Amino acid sequence: MREPERATEHHAECDDGSDSERLSLHLILPDRDEVSHNLIMQREVGAVVFDMDGLMLDTEPLYKVAWQAASAELGYPLDDPSYATLVGRPTEDCERELVRKFGLAFPLGQFQARWPELWYAEVAANGIRQKPGLLEFLAFLDAQGLPVAVATSSERQYAAFSLRHAGLDGRFQVIVTGDEVAAGKPSPDIYLEAARRLRVVPAACVALEDSEAGVLAAGRAGMRALLIPDGTRPSDLAAHSAFSVLASLTEARQVVADLLLNSRSAG
Repeated sequence: MREPERATEHHAECDDGSDSERLSLHLILPDRDEVSHNLIMQREVGAVVFDMDGLMLDTEPLYKVAWQAASAELGYPLDDPSYATLVGRPTEDCERELVRKFGLAFPLGQFQARWPELWYAEVAANGIRQKPGLLEFLAFLDAQGLPVAVATSSERQYAAFSLRHAGLDGRFQVIVTGDEVAAGKPSPDIYLEAARRLRVVPAACVALEDSEAGVLAAGRAGMRALLIPDGTRPSDLAAHSAFSVLASLTEARQVVADLLLNSRSAG
Protein backbone atom coordinates (compact mmCIF):
# COMPACT_ATOMS: atom_id res chain seq x y z
CA MET A 1 0.00 0.00 0.00
CA ARG A 2 1.26 3.46 -0.80
CA GLU A 3 2.73 5.59 1.95
CA PRO A 4 0.52 8.48 3.18
CA GLU A 5 0.55 11.34 0.73
CA ARG A 6 3.15 13.94 1.58
CA ALA A 7 3.46 17.61 0.77
CA THR A 8 6.77 19.10 -0.36
CA GLU A 9 7.59 22.54 1.02
CA HIS A 10 9.15 24.97 -1.42
CA HIS A 11 10.50 28.39 -0.53
CA ALA A 12 10.21 31.33 -2.92
CA GLU A 13 11.38 34.86 -2.42
CA CYS A 14 9.65 37.96 -3.73
CA ASP A 15 10.25 41.68 -3.55
CA ASP A 16 7.44 43.84 -2.18
CA GLY A 17 9.08 46.96 -3.61
CA SER A 18 9.89 48.65 -0.27
CA ASP A 19 13.37 48.73 1.28
CA SER A 20 14.19 45.57 -0.72
CA GLU A 21 12.40 43.56 1.96
CA ARG A 22 12.32 39.89 1.07
CA LEU A 23 9.38 37.73 2.00
CA SER A 24 9.46 33.97 2.27
CA LEU A 25 6.43 32.24 0.78
CA HIS A 26 5.59 28.64 1.67
CA LEU A 27 4.07 26.88 -1.30
CA ILE A 28 2.55 23.47 -0.58
CA LEU A 29 2.92 21.45 -3.74
CA PRO A 30 2.09 17.78 -4.29
CA ASP A 31 5.05 15.43 -4.56
CA ARG A 32 5.48 12.88 -7.31
CA ASP A 33 3.67 10.10 -5.43
CA GLU A 34 0.60 12.29 -4.99
CA VAL A 35 0.63 13.38 -8.63
CA SER A 36 0.90 9.76 -9.74
CA HIS A 37 -1.93 8.76 -7.38
CA ASN A 38 -4.17 11.52 -8.74
CA LEU A 39 -3.51 10.50 -12.32
CA ILE A 40 -4.40 6.89 -11.51
CA MET A 41 -7.57 8.03 -9.76
CA GLN A 42 -8.60 9.89 -12.92
CA ARG A 43 -7.99 6.93 -15.21
CA GLU A 44 -11.11 5.58 -16.95
CA VAL A 45 -12.93 2.62 -15.42
CA GLY A 46 -14.23 0.37 -18.19
CA ALA A 47 -14.68 -3.00 -16.47
CA VAL A 48 -14.25 -4.85 -13.18
CA VAL A 49 -12.61 -8.28 -12.89
CA PHE A 50 -13.16 -10.49 -9.84
CA ASP A 51 -11.13 -13.37 -8.52
CA MET A 52 -13.44 -16.14 -7.28
CA ASP A 53 -12.19 -18.34 -4.41
CA GLY A 54 -11.71 -16.37 -1.22
CA LEU A 55 -12.78 -13.10 -2.84
CA MET A 56 -16.38 -13.62 -3.98
CA LEU A 57 -16.94 -17.07 -2.56
CA ASP A 58 -15.97 -18.50 0.79
CA THR A 59 -14.50 -21.61 -0.83
CA GLU A 60 -10.96 -21.52 0.52
CA PRO A 61 -11.98 -23.37 3.71
CA LEU A 62 -13.49 -26.11 1.51
CA TYR A 63 -10.28 -26.52 -0.48
CA LYS A 64 -8.21 -26.42 2.70
CA VAL A 65 -10.23 -29.23 4.30
CA ALA A 66 -10.11 -31.35 1.13
CA TRP A 67 -6.39 -30.91 0.44
CA GLN A 68 -5.28 -31.41 4.03
CA ALA A 69 -7.54 -34.45 4.51
CA ALA A 70 -6.42 -36.07 1.24
CA SER A 71 -2.72 -35.58 1.95
CA ALA A 72 -3.11 -36.82 5.54
CA GLU A 73 -4.94 -39.96 4.37
CA LEU A 74 -1.95 -40.70 2.15
CA GLY A 75 0.50 -40.24 5.01
CA TYR A 76 1.73 -36.75 4.11
CA PRO A 77 0.23 -34.18 6.53
CA LEU A 78 -0.05 -30.70 5.01
CA ASP A 79 0.22 -28.09 7.75
CA ASP A 80 -1.44 -24.68 7.68
CA PRO A 81 1.68 -22.62 6.80
CA SER A 82 2.44 -24.91 3.86
CA TYR A 83 -1.15 -24.75 2.65
CA ALA A 84 -1.11 -20.95 2.87
CA THR A 85 1.64 -20.82 0.21
CA LEU A 86 -0.73 -22.51 -2.26
CA VAL A 87 -3.63 -20.06 -1.98
CA GLY A 88 -4.45 -18.22 -5.19
CA ARG A 89 -2.27 -20.39 -7.42
CA PRO A 90 -3.37 -22.75 -10.21
CA THR A 91 -4.09 -26.35 -9.22
CA GLU A 92 -1.22 -27.76 -11.28
CA ASP A 93 1.27 -25.40 -9.64
CA CYS A 94 -0.01 -26.42 -6.21
CA GLU A 95 0.31 -30.12 -7.00
CA ARG A 96 3.87 -29.60 -8.23
CA GLU A 97 4.60 -27.75 -5.00
CA LEU A 98 3.42 -30.77 -2.99
CA VAL A 99 5.83 -32.99 -4.91
CA ARG A 100 8.65 -30.54 -4.20
CA LYS A 101 7.71 -30.47 -0.52
CA PHE A 102 7.17 -34.19 0.06
CA GLY A 103 9.47 -35.67 -2.57
CA LEU A 104 8.99 -37.94 -5.56
CA ALA A 105 7.51 -40.66 -3.34
CA PHE A 106 4.40 -38.52 -2.84
CA PRO A 107 1.49 -40.42 -4.50
CA LEU A 108 0.32 -37.55 -6.69
CA GLY A 109 -2.09 -39.65 -8.75
CA GLN A 110 -3.94 -40.87 -5.67
CA PHE A 111 -4.02 -37.34 -4.28
CA GLN A 112 -5.44 -35.97 -7.54
CA ALA A 113 -8.22 -38.54 -7.41
CA ARG A 114 -9.00 -38.13 -3.72
CA TRP A 115 -9.10 -34.39 -3.01
CA PRO A 116 -11.93 -33.61 -5.50
CA GLU A 117 -14.06 -36.31 -3.86
CA LEU A 118 -13.57 -34.67 -0.49
CA TRP A 119 -14.16 -31.21 -1.94
CA TYR A 120 -17.48 -32.18 -3.53
CA ALA A 121 -18.50 -33.85 -0.26
CA GLU A 122 -17.77 -30.63 1.64
CA VAL A 123 -19.83 -28.60 -0.83
CA ALA A 124 -22.71 -31.08 -0.62
CA ALA A 125 -22.62 -30.91 3.18
CA ASN A 126 -22.03 -27.19 3.69
CA GLY A 127 -22.78 -25.43 0.39
CA ILE A 128 -20.84 -22.42 -0.89
CA ARG A 129 -21.36 -19.08 0.79
CA GLN A 130 -21.02 -15.73 -0.93
CA LYS A 131 -18.82 -13.12 0.70
CA PRO A 132 -20.73 -10.28 2.40
CA GLY A 133 -21.44 -7.34 0.12
CA LEU A 134 -21.02 -9.25 -3.15
CA LEU A 135 -24.57 -8.97 -4.47
CA GLU A 136 -24.77 -5.28 -3.61
CA PHE A 137 -21.46 -4.69 -5.40
CA LEU A 138 -22.63 -6.54 -8.52
CA ALA A 139 -25.92 -4.60 -8.51
CA PHE A 140 -23.95 -1.33 -8.29
CA LEU A 141 -21.79 -2.33 -11.27
CA ASP A 142 -24.91 -3.24 -13.26
CA ALA A 143 -26.40 0.16 -12.50
CA GLN A 144 -23.21 1.81 -13.75
CA GLY A 145 -23.28 -0.22 -16.96
CA LEU A 146 -19.88 -1.78 -16.31
CA PRO A 147 -19.08 -5.25 -17.69
CA VAL A 148 -17.88 -7.77 -15.12
CA ALA A 149 -15.57 -10.77 -15.48
CA VAL A 150 -14.17 -13.59 -13.35
CA ALA A 151 -10.47 -14.50 -13.47
CA THR A 152 -9.94 -17.59 -11.35
CA SER A 153 -7.08 -20.05 -10.98
CA SER A 154 -9.64 -22.84 -10.59
CA GLU A 155 -10.26 -25.10 -13.56
CA ARG A 156 -13.37 -24.57 -15.66
CA GLN A 157 -15.41 -27.43 -14.19
CA TYR A 158 -14.76 -26.33 -10.60
CA ALA A 159 -15.43 -22.67 -11.41
CA ALA A 160 -18.75 -23.48 -13.09
CA PHE A 161 -19.75 -25.80 -10.24
CA SER A 162 -18.83 -23.22 -7.59
CA LEU A 163 -20.64 -20.32 -9.25
CA ARG A 164 -23.73 -22.45 -9.80
CA HIS A 165 -23.86 -23.64 -6.19
CA ALA A 166 -23.32 -20.08 -4.98
CA GLY A 167 -26.29 -18.83 -7.01
CA LEU A 168 -24.14 -16.90 -9.49
CA ASP A 169 -24.56 -18.98 -12.62
CA GLY A 170 -24.83 -16.74 -15.70
CA ARG A 171 -24.01 -13.63 -13.69
CA PHE A 172 -20.76 -12.67 -15.47
CA GLN A 173 -20.11 -11.65 -19.07
CA VAL A 174 -16.69 -13.31 -19.13
CA ILE A 175 -15.13 -16.16 -17.12
CA VAL A 176 -11.45 -17.05 -17.58
CA THR A 177 -10.10 -20.09 -15.72
CA GLY A 178 -6.65 -21.31 -14.86
CA ASP A 179 -6.70 -24.13 -17.40
CA GLU A 180 -7.35 -21.66 -20.23
CA VAL A 181 -4.09 -19.70 -20.05
CA ALA A 182 -0.46 -20.65 -20.51
CA ALA A 183 0.81 -19.35 -17.17
CA GLY A 184 -1.16 -18.96 -13.97
CA LYS A 185 -1.04 -16.26 -11.33
CA PRO A 186 1.20 -14.43 -10.47
CA SER A 187 1.82 -14.20 -14.22
CA PRO A 188 -0.54 -11.66 -15.83
CA ASP A 189 -1.93 -14.02 -18.50
CA ILE A 190 -5.35 -14.61 -16.94
CA TYR A 191 -6.04 -10.91 -16.46
CA LEU A 192 -4.80 -10.01 -19.93
CA GLU A 193 -7.13 -12.66 -21.36
CA ALA A 194 -10.05 -11.33 -19.32
CA ALA A 195 -9.43 -7.82 -20.66
CA ARG A 196 -9.16 -9.17 -24.21
CA ARG A 197 -12.49 -10.99 -23.95
CA LEU A 198 -14.12 -7.94 -22.38
CA ARG A 199 -12.67 -5.77 -25.16
CA VAL A 200 -11.43 -3.30 -22.57
CA VAL A 201 -7.80 -2.23 -22.26
CA PRO A 202 -6.19 -3.58 -19.07
CA ALA A 203 -5.41 -0.06 -17.79
CA ALA A 204 -9.16 0.64 -17.69
CA CYS A 205 -9.92 -2.48 -15.63
CA VAL A 206 -10.16 -2.70 -11.85
CA ALA A 207 -9.28 -6.11 -10.43
CA LEU A 208 -10.30 -7.49 -7.05
CA GLU A 209 -8.14 -10.11 -5.36
CA ASP A 210 -7.58 -11.79 -2.00
CA SER A 211 -4.12 -13.32 -2.54
CA GLU A 212 -0.56 -12.19 -3.19
CA ALA A 213 -0.34 -14.21 -6.40
CA GLY A 214 -3.55 -12.63 -7.65
CA VAL A 215 -2.72 -9.02 -6.87
CA LEU A 216 0.69 -9.43 -8.51
CA ALA A 217 -0.94 -10.90 -11.61
CA ALA A 218 -3.42 -8.05 -11.90
CA GLY A 219 -0.75 -5.41 -11.36
CA ARG A 220 1.55 -6.97 -13.94
CA ALA A 221 -1.34 -6.88 -16.41
CA GLY A 222 -1.57 -3.12 -15.88
CA MET A 223 -4.80 -3.13 -13.86
CA ARG A 224 -5.57 -1.33 -10.61
CA ALA A 225 -5.72 -4.13 -8.07
CA LEU A 226 -7.83 -3.91 -4.93
CA LEU A 227 -6.65 -6.41 -2.32
CA ILE A 228 -9.13 -7.84 0.20
CA PRO A 229 -7.16 -10.42 2.21
CA ASP A 230 -9.08 -13.57 3.08
CA GLY A 231 -8.43 -13.86 6.80
CA THR A 232 -4.66 -13.44 6.62
CA ARG A 233 -2.41 -10.41 6.91
CA PRO A 234 -1.11 -9.46 3.45
CA SER A 235 2.60 -9.65 2.82
CA ASP A 236 4.53 -6.42 2.32
CA LEU A 237 4.92 -7.31 -1.36
CA ALA A 238 1.18 -7.81 -1.84
CA ALA A 239 0.26 -4.64 0.05
CA HIS A 240 2.80 -2.57 -1.88
CA SER A 241 1.58 -3.97 -5.21
CA ALA A 242 -2.08 -3.19 -4.54
CA PHE A 243 -3.79 0.07 -5.40
CA SER A 244 -5.66 -0.27 -2.08
CA VAL A 245 -5.83 -2.84 0.72
CA LEU A 246 -9.39 -3.13 1.99
CA ALA A 247 -11.37 -5.04 4.58
CA SER A 248 -14.46 -5.99 2.58
CA LEU A 249 -16.29 -5.94 -0.73
CA THR A 250 -18.41 -3.12 0.68
CA GLU A 251 -15.29 -0.97 1.00
CA ALA A 252 -14.21 -2.03 -2.49
CA ARG A 253 -17.54 -0.90 -3.92
CA GLN A 254 -16.95 2.58 -2.48
CA VAL A 255 -13.43 2.70 -3.94
CA VAL A 256 -14.78 1.83 -7.38
CA ALA A 257 -17.50 4.47 -6.96
CA ASP A 258 -14.79 7.04 -6.14
CA LEU A 259 -12.72 5.97 -9.15
CA LEU A 260 -15.75 6.36 -11.41
CA LEU A 261 -16.54 9.79 -10.00
CA ASN A 262 -12.95 10.98 -10.45
CA SER A 263 -12.62 9.64 -13.99
CA ARG A 264 -15.92 11.15 -15.09
CA SER A 265 -15.08 14.49 -13.49
CA ALA A 266 -11.70 14.50 -15.25
CA GLY A 267 -13.42 13.71 -18.57
